[in-house]
Amino acid sequence: MEAYLYKPLKEKKVKCNLCSHRCIIKNGKRGICGVRENRNGILESLVYGKLIARHIDPIEKKPLFHFMPGSKSYSIATVGCNFKCLFCQNADIAQMPSDHNGMIIGDLCSPEDVVDAAEKGKCKSIAYTYTEPTVFFEFAFDTAKLARERGIKNVFITNGYMSSEALHMISPFLDAANVDLKGFTESFYKEICGSRLEPVKETLKLMKKLGIFVEVTTLLIPGLNNGAEELKELALFIADSLGTDTPWHISRFYPTYKLTDRPSTPVESIANAREIGIKSGLRYVYTGNLPGDKGENTFCYSCGKILINRLGFSIIKNVVENGCCPYCGSQIDGIGLDKL
Repeated sequence: MEAYLYKPLKEKKVKCNLCSHRCIIKNGKRGICGVRENRNGILESLVYGKLIARHIDPIEKKPLFHFMPGSKSYSIATVGCNFKCLFCQNADIAQMPSDHNGMIIGDLCSPEDVVDAAEKGKCKSIAYTYTEPTVFFEFAFDTAKLARERGIKNVFITNGYMSSEALHMISPFLDAANVDLKGFTESFYKEICGSRLEPVKETLKLMKKLGIFVEVTTLLIPGLNNGAEELKELALFIADSLGTDTPWHISRFYPTYKLTDRPSTPVESIANAREIGIKSGLRYVYTGNLPGDKGENTFCYSCGKILINRLGFSIIKNVVENGCCPYCGSQIDGIGLDKL
C-alpha cells in the first residue's frame, strides 16, 4: 500500500515525514523502521494489515491506569520500529526487519477484521502496541477511524517519535496514549535508543494540546537513566509541561536483548524515583514490574486513601464514584474511572 505522509524528491528519492527521523530514502531502500520502502519513487508500507500480534489485554497492561480501568483492550501490532533500543523488550518482533535481513511476517487482516474482533471480545478500546504504532500508521489510522464509528476507543502505546503531521492526522480518532519517556538526556536517547529526546517532548506537549489523554512510562536502567537529578528534571517536565494530573509509570528493568550487562533495577531505586515524582508535584506515580507493590494503587492526592487497589494487571477494588474520591470528594483525573 502507498504510504501516507511522504514527499517525492529528485532521482526517485523520497522523504518520509511520518516520524521525526524524516528519512530520505533512495530508490529500492527502506527507512530506519525497516517497513517502509521506496519503490521507483513511491513510498510503500510493507506491513499494512500484516499483524504479528493480536491479543485481548487488560487496559492496565498498556499501562493505562486512568483510562477506563478494568476494561479490556484489543491489542495489535506489526513488525518494525523506528527506534533501536538496546533494551527492547519486544525485540523479536520490533527489531525483526533490522535483525533478520528485512524479514516481514504477519497474518493478513483488514481494519474491519480488527474492529469486529474487538466487538466480539467486548473490548472497549483498540490498543496499537507491542511495537511502535507509528510504523504501521496507515493501518492504525484506517482501523482507528472505523473503531470510532463503532463506538470503540483508540489508544497508542508509543515512543512518541511520530511527526507533528502524523499526530495531527490521527488525533481526531486517538483517545489516549501511553508515551515512553525513556530518559531525560540527549546522550541516552542517541546512544541507547538511536534517536533524540527533544521530538518526544514536543510530541507529549502536542498530545496534551490536542486533547489526547496521556500517561507516561519510564523504564529505569541502573547507571544509565536513573540518576536522581535526571529523574527530578523528568518529573518536573511532566508536571510543568503536561500537568500534575499526568500519571507517571516507573518500571523496573530486567536485562534483555543487547543490554544484558546491567543488573535488574533495585527495588529501592524504583521507590526513590516514585518519591521524586510525588515531591515534584505529580498526583499519580506508579511502580511497574513489581507486583504487589503499593505503588500499583491509585491514591487520592488530597486525602491519601486508596481508591483503586491493584495486583499486577488486575483490579481488586475500585471505589471511585462519579469520578470523585468517595472519602473527601476530590475530583480524580482520568477517563471512565468509575468501577465497571
